[in-house]
Amino acid sequence: MEKNVNTTNNGVKISFTGEVKKQNIVKMVENCATGQCECMSDETKKKIQNMEVSGNDGDVSLDLTGDVSKEEIEAALAKSKVLNPEQ
Repeated sequence: MEKNVNTTNNGVKISFTGEVKKQNIVKMVENCATGQCECMSDETKKKIQNMEVSGNDGDVSLDLTGDVSKEEIEAALAKSKVLNPEQ
């Protein structure tokens, strides 16, 4: 799975391509929204105003709206148990 993180005018956009299932990204967002993940600090979570998943299996986008940096999101993705089940 390829992960591409880019800064947008109102936050960060993550593009997942290759071996990615949309359902897994939705699950990751739900875990984050309900506090069931430890991939980012509470401080970072508070900065995110909205999370929106779009696309299809093999080409999924996640748009994060808020005052978050590309680096914060890249660090969170590296810790995600949904994306990195072997951790």
